[in-house]
Amino acid sequence: MSDEYSLSDVLERIYQNQLGLEVALMELTLLAEKRGLTDVGENVRGTLWRIGENAGHIK
Repeated sequence: MSDEYSLSDVLERIYQNQLGLEVALMELTLLAEKRGLTDVGENVRGTLWRIGENAGHIK
């Protein structure tokens, strides 16, 4: 196995990690909202929207 990865491989891995983090954050957001923390939910959803927008540039 090579110690070096191509740029496209690195970007693909970053993109996959980003998707995984988005899912994990959404799960925590849903839990927070169920507990009545709507401000937290709104803040995280706004951030997730921005992350999603930026994902297109990585993909």
